[in-house]
Amino acid sequence: MTASATESGAKRSFTVCAGEANGDRIRLSVYDMLIGTIYTPRAFFYRETLDGEALRVSLGRTLRNFPILSGRVKKDPDGGLSVLCDDSGVRFVEAQASVPMPDYGPRRTAKKGLDRYLSHAIPFWVVDRDTPLFTVKLTHMKGGGSILGLTMNHAVGDGSSYMSFLEAWSHEHRGLGYAKPNHDRGVIDALGAAASGDALTGGIAGDAHLTVIGRGQKSAFIGRALKGSLGSVTTVTTRFTAAELTAMKDAAMADLAGTDRWVSTNDALTAHLWKVLGTLRDRPDTSEERLGLIADFRPFAGAAVPDDYWGNAVTNTRPGMTAAEVRSRPLGEIAAAIRAGYAENTEERIRQETAFLCAERDAGRLKRVMTTMSLDSFDNTIAINNWSKLPFYRIDFGQGAPFWYDFSPIPIPWTVHIAPTPADQGGGRDVHIALPRTQVRALQEPSWVGRFHRYADSGEAFPLTFLAAG
Repeated sequence: MTASATESGAKRSFTVCAGEANGDRIRLSVYDMLIGTIYTPRAFFYRETLDGEALRVSLGRTLRNFPILSGRVKKDPDGGLSVLCDDSGVRFVEAQASVPMPDYGPRRTAKKGLDRYLSHAIPFWVVDRDTPLFTVKLTHMKGGGSILGLTMNHAVGDGSSYMSFLEAWSHEHRGLGYAKPNHDRGVIDALGAAASGDALTGGIAGDAHLTVIGRGQKSAFIGRALKGSLGSVTTVTTRFTAAELTAMKDAAMADLAGTDRWVSTNDALTAHLWKVLGTLRDRPDTSEERLGLIADFRPFAGAAVPDDYWGNAVTNTRPGMTAAEVRSRPLGEIAAAIRAGYAENTEERIRQETAFLCAERDAGRLKRVMTTMSLDSFDNTIAINNWSKLPFYRIDFGQGAPFWYDFSPIPIPWTVHIAPTPADQGGGRDVHIALPRTQVRALQEPSWVGRFHRYADSGEAFPLTFLAAG
C-alpha cells in the first residue's frame, strides 16, 4: 500500500494505492454502460472510533484484488468505456467533527446533511480524467465514534459488488480470508452471444422492458430527477419488526391456503407496501399499476455468470394490475404475483436482454436505452430494490459492527429500498420510500402509521420518519 497526504485544518486527504498495477484495461459491459458514471453514496455509523491509518493500510491491500477501483475510466476508439488498472488510487479523507455522534436510526435518519460525511466526485468529470472511482471519508465524532462515508462509481459495480468489496475490505482488515472477485467482463458478451434470435427482433423491446428513447425524453427524465434532488421528493423511513413481518407472512400464506403456493417474507412485505402505496396514490380504478422488481441476475443466469462476478448484473421485471386490484386483492394473491414476477428472470430471458443491449451498443444506440421501469417512475411504476440480504451490518473493522447504515435522499419518486436491520433487531427490515411532496403531506395524517403497520401489535408500530424537503 502507498499513500500520499495533504492537510487542511481538521481534515487530511490521502490517495491510497495498492502499490502495484497490472496495467489491464477492463472494458465496461453493456450493463455497466447502461448505468452510467453516477456515484452511489453509503455511510456506516460506528459507536467506537475507527483507526484511519490502519484502514488505509488494509484498503491498499484489498485494492490488489480489486484493481478496477483504483483505476481510471478511459474512452475507447469505438465510443465505449474501459477502466485502465493503473493504480492511480482512491481518495481517503480523514476529518474531525466538533459535535458528538447523533443517535441515528429509523426514528432519526442521517439523510439530511449526509453530504458532510462524504467525499464527492463529479460524475460528469470521470471519463479521461484523474477522477477516483471510489472515495472514503472517515469522520471522527467528538467524544468517540466514527462515520465511514463511501462513494463508488456505479459503472464499475452494482449493489452486490459494492458490498462484497466492503466485506472483503473488512475481512482483510481483520486478517480473515475472503473470496477473490472475477472481473472478466467477457462473460456478459458471451451471455448475449448465446441468446436466441428473438432478442434482436423485438423479443425484449417488445415487452416494453427496455426502451430506446429520444434525446428529449432522456433530458426530460434527467430534469425531473434533478428537480427531485432539489426538494420535490422526500424520503420516508420506517422499521418493520421481525414479529410484524412474521404476522404479515402468516396472513399472506393464509390467503393462499389450499393452493400449494408459497411466498417469502420479502414477497409479503413487498405486497403490503404495494397495497399501501397504491392506496396512497389513489389513482383511478382502471389505471395500470406496475411494480418494478429489481433483481441481481447472477442466480438466474446459470453457470454463464459466476457467483463471484464483480460488476453490474442487475435486471428487473414489471408485474402489473389495475389500481383497483392492487388495493382490493388479498395480500397473499399480491405476494404470489410478486413471486411470479421474480420467476420471470429465466436464463433465456437474461440472455435475450443481454443480446439486445449488445446489439444496441454495436449500433451506437446504447446511450439512448433506458429501462422502462425508470422511465415510468414518475407515472405508473413503483420500483422495489430489496437489499435485505446484503451485509450492511457485517462491515466490522475490529471495533464492532455499525449501529446504523444510511444513504443520500432518493431523487426518483415511488422508489422503495428495503434494508436489513442490525443483528440485535432479530431480522426486521428498514424501509426507505421516496415520495412526491404532495403524498408526503397526506402521510402526516396519523392513520397512515396504522396502515403501514397494520400487522404490528398494538403500541409497537414504528413511526414514519420524514426527511425535510429541500
